[in-house]
Amino acid sequence: MGLAPDPSALPALAAAVATPAFLTEVVMLLVAAALIAYLSHRLGLVPIVGFLVTGMVIGPNALALIRNQELVNGAAELGVILLLFTIGIEFSLEKLARIKRLILGGGGLQLAITTGLTTVILMPFGVSWRAALFTGFLVALSSTAIVLKLLAGRRETDSPVGQASVGILIFQDLAIIVLVLLTPILGGARGSVVDIAVALGKAGVIIVAVLLIARRLMPRVLEDVARTCSQEIFVLTVIAICLGTAALTNLAGVSLSLGAFVAGLMVSESKFSSHALAEILPLQVLFSATFFVSVGMLLDLRFLADHFPFILGVVVAVIALKTVTAGASVWLLGYRPAAALAVGLTLAQVGEFSFVLQSAGAEVGLMPAGVAGSGPQTFIAATVLLMVATPALFAAARRVSGAAFRLDRTRRVAGPATEPAAGDMVGHVLVAGYGEVARRLVPALAREAVPFVITTLNPAGAREAEERGWRIVRGDAARRQTLSAAGLPEAGVVVVADHAPLDAERVVEVARGLRADVPIVARVQSPGHVRDVRRRGATAAVVDEIETAAGVLRAVLEHAGKDEERVAARVTTERELWIASAAESRWRYLDPTQPVAFRPAAPAACRHVETIRPVTPSADGCESCLRIGDTWVHLRVCLTCGHVGCCDSSRHRHATAHYRDTGHPIVRSGEPGEDWAWCFVDEVTVNGRE
Repeated sequence: MGLAPDPSALPALAAAVATPAFLTEVVMLLVAAALIAYLSHRLGLVPIVGFLVTGMVIGPNALALIRNQELVNGAAELGVILLLFTIGIEFSLEKLARIKRLILGGGGLQLAITTGLTTVILMPFGVSWRAALFTGFLVALSSTAIVLKLLAGRRETDSPVGQASVGILIFQDLAIIVLVLLTPILGGARGSVVDIAVALGKAGVIIVAVLLIARRLMPRVLEDVARTCSQEIFVLTVIAICLGTAALTNLAGVSLSLGAFVAGLMVSESKFSSHALAEILPLQVLFSATFFVSVGMLLDLRFLADHFPFILGVVVAVIALKTVTAGASVWLLGYRPAAALAVGLTLAQVGEFSFVLQSAGAEVGLMPAGVAGSGPQTFIAATVLLMVATPALFAAARRVSGAAFRLDRTRRVAGPATEPAAGDMVGHVLVAGYGEVARRLVPALAREAVPFVITTLNPAGAREAEERGWRIVRGDAARRQTLSAAGLPEAGVVVVADHAPLDAERVVEVARGLRADVPIVARVQSPGHVRDVRRRGATAAVVDEIETAAGVLRAVLEHAGKDEERVAARVTTERELWIASAAESRWRYLDPTQPVAFRPAAPAACRHVETIRPVTPSADGCESCLRIGDTWVHLRVCLTCGHVGCCDSSRHRHATAHYRDTGHPIVRSGEPGEDWAWCFVDEVTVNGRE
């Protein structure tokens, strides 16, 4: 008997397999953005221009491939939030305090001069003072998203001109609160100065409260999350901090983007800021691209073609006006003319928040330049063209100002409001991972005064290295941002020291993609992996841990210019120490017949020392690793039950897993000659009694 389909089920089946409507538009948006951005790159244009052009082409005023404007706008809003969040992480509260004069002085002057001059220029043409003042508000605002994207891409956020630009942009983002509240008053609607004062007071209280909490709470939260060694939990936590803080500050009337910037400042107070930045960047790139596409979609190409000469004149006038006013605002603070000109050109566009302000004005009858018909579309067309021109203006600013705009490590042309920053290391050793090889290598480098930077995801390893005074970057070495933060562009040698085979390949590939000329030495776990890391770009691959450390040490010392005899002597001495240590391999194991005791020093470092008692080790090594046939780095003994587990530098972190399962608070180091314990609850080291 055959089986015939039930006709009544066909509509449900078709609905089940139908492509969701939003997916088609999302795919079109991403494919078009990728294609046009690639073509723009081949033409020598920056990706931002490509994204803006994409919006013009696929928008409702051209091919109309995208009809769900709300979907695009939502993604664009996320893009701005994530962009400002990443900038906040890179900036930090300390840097913000350092440029407070630029924020209040430079930003206040720029907004006042630009608004006033625009009003004075428009009124002789018959524009009412209300409409002229409103237009001044629109023109005064610059694009936070574009300028910060360009500065971050060139790593010039900390340069003198970068700091001046950021200071003015922060003031503008704060001022938008007042401008939005003033707009109904200008339009004749209800509102008063008291309303503005109340709104500002609420915003100020929320921001101050968030920043105070950040100082005390955020470092501990990220430390606890990082200790889980779960990338998924860490990423989710970081995103929750970003969006949650933005939403909270938005309740007080502060823009979402400014709230996201504040969230970034919170995270910047943690030691894990570099790790957070590396994890969030891929999302930020995706959604910020959507933002620029959404801006391009606003432009009506037919209107632009019909009124191009007039719109071009408006664009030129705005560039001239804002270059003069923004430049004058920082020149009055003591910046040299070249740097002031660079700031003016950098901020010469009209910003995304002007669209918000323009919509608020339209609700109360205020139009750009008082023109009701073509005024709004002229404003949109000029704004989009200014955004398209911003990368070229940015490049022109760098050429015109010369050394004043380049990343000036000596700060010789800086304005008076900036302070010198510590110089980055050059020619240092970038050690990716902090395990057995790194623990052998870096003390030898320190003894020879060779500079190095260590990257690690392990909180315990990072803390151990920091206690020795070594420079640490917390983050995944397979992320471009982590390697950049560790100074890969200036590094002399990269050592991929303690990674699993596939992870080592990823690190080598990313490092080689960032630097084609840097020597990369990778330690692999078997001869079969040598070819794999060499194919990914490693200069050399070594299997044996001791020979890896010795070979890397030799290469580094030769690179540092040490003479041959000194290099040979140092390598021989270190190799003998390592071999002697390896020969005593039984130090890795414990005697299950001998009790382990620990006498904490007085006064005790934590409140859980009362639980300590003599215990018998549960095994002669990490019992879980022995069970699965794996190895470990260091051993830890639970001082409550005697469980023997491996440390957080080991692959499986069984000591920490035992604490999570049982709640037993204190473990003792199982290393020979080490008399200390670690309290998981209080997160402190308990020293033994001498």
